[in-house]
Amino acid sequence: MALTIQPLGKAHDRSVFHCGHDALDSWFRRQAGQDARRDVARVFVAVDDDLGIVGFYSLGAFSLAITDLPPPLTDKLPRYDAIPAALIGRLARDTRVRGRGVGELLLADAIARVLEAGTRLGIFAILVDAKDAPAAAFYQAFGFQPFPSRPQRMFLLTASARAAMARLQAPP
Repeated sequence: MALTIQPLGKAHDRSVFHCGHDALDSWFRRQAGQDARRDVARVFVAVDDDLGIVGFYSLGAFSLAITDLPPPLTDKLPRYDAIPAALIGRLARDTRVRGRGVGELLLADAIARVLEAGTRLGIFAILVDAKDAPAAAFYQAFGFQPFPSRPQRMFLLTASARAAMARLQAPP
């Protein structure tokens, strides 16, 4: 399976995509293109030459209330009302490729894009909304931590993501 990740375009056939979550499937088929055109989100798709679209994620800007962060983090931050963040709004992989690492690849690509954007603007953290307990476990395996007041919303500091990427790219 050779995948490419690219921005969602009009030529992409979204009709056969099925991840097993009706809300995600519906958003992807009906709303993703509109959100991208309206600058509400950027949507990226993982495309396999034979299977077509096998995954997607969306990225958007987010304003994080400093009071939502755990106290050890807020102690080190300026007292601004809001802190800049990036939101991976939706991430899903097709049931046809379950267990083949597509979700992990999508998450890594999303984080890399956020870190690239972070070279041009301030982004303190990357946020995700886990749909259920398995999704939360998936994100926790990559270092995302739940917010104390809202456990399904999780965050990863961009500093931590940068350090992890640097470790992965370091020569042995």
